[in-house]
Amino acid sequence: MNYFIFPDIDTTLYQASSSQNTGLDEILEVRKDLNQAGSNPKVSRALIKFDISEISQSIHTGIISTNAKFYLNLYDANSVNLSYSQSLYAYPISQSWVPGEGFFSDNPITTEGSSWRYRDGSNVATFWTGSITASGGTWFDTHYASQSLEFETRDIRMNVTPIVNAWLKGTFPNEGFIIKRSGSVGNTDTNADEGSTDVLGNLAFFSRQTHTIYPPKLEVEWFDAKFSAGSLSPLTSANLEDLVFYMKSLRPEYKEKSKVKFRVVGRERYPTKSYSNTASEFLTAKYLPSGSQEMGDGTYYSVRDVQTDDVIVNYGTGSIVSCDSTGNYFNFWMNGLQSERYYKFEFKVVSGSNTVDETVEYFDDDFIFKVVR
Repeated sequence: MNYFIFPDIDTTLYQASSSQNTGLDEILEVRKDLNQAGSNPKVSRALIKFDISEISQSIHTGIISTNAKFYLNLYDANSVNLSYSQSLYAYPISQSWVPGEGFFSDNPITTEGSSWRYRDGSNVATFWTGSITASGGTWFDTHYASQSLEFETRDIRMNVTPIVNAWLKGTFPNEGFIIKRSGSVGNTDTNADEGSTDVLGNLAFFSRQTHTIYPPKLEVEWFDAKFSAGSLSPLTSANLEDLVFYMKSLRPEYKEKSKVKFRVVGRERYPTKSYSNTASEFLTAKYLPSGSQEMGDGTYYSVRDVQTDDVIVNYGTGSIVSCDSTGNYFNFWMNGLQSERYYKFEFKVVSGSNTVDETVEYFDDDFIFKVVR
């Protein structure tokens, strides 16, 4: 299963404008700006917080696996001048902060809400640490996540499982992620990416305030496939070479908070002729290849946005089709998708993996549905 939640609050902290708040801006930035002499770097760091209480409750009740993985998804908003190779880091923020209601374009600037200097604004004026010089957020450095960025890699899907698990276990409170390049509190370490004079460019991502379909998301992925075929027979390798594949009773619309069991059917196109053949032979269900966390043989689904063709759920350990005595199925939660948009399911069937007889077939027969409010 793949499940998504959206952030409650986010903002960007700008070293060059140390008391400015941008809590309502549509863009999150991880910048690095140098002066004309190529020195005196000024950076920015993004803060983002998700409410994980529902995830915690679902794990406690057994709905979500204790072995779930967590991914932070950030979507590119025209990053510029990026170096060929660099790394981006996420750390758990160590103190509470106020998102604020400012925009980057405000003139005069908004100073209430978190900024590089303060975690609550210029009125209360609580420093992130004991002095102005050591500012720009504070974080726990015992748990972190990272992702390498190559030249054309802009969207982020960062494995933040160690951080989220630490929140769930109560190791430290959930105050959100700080997204940054390597560097120190106050950006004083000249040997790190933030404090050096290396040109790294400016990363920009859509924030929770965006009017696009690309707000940040925290993705939960876990293996939920079950296999209990009962008296059903398997589709043979010969059957899979000429397979009829379809979804049963796919509706045109689903409510945004629906949790749906979808049925899929695979059958041989032409049953072997015999004296006992009847029309029902063409309707007899057989089960598709079963899958495991090793990602070999199996039947997998993915989800795409119809308009943009973006992959929302990719083929993986969280998207393996199950089987019971009735046939193949998978469970899917709609509340991770944005409402009033069209999506479609696509399928991949793998058989004979890691052998010379391996086959991989894809099925995309306009399995389209809409998520509505």
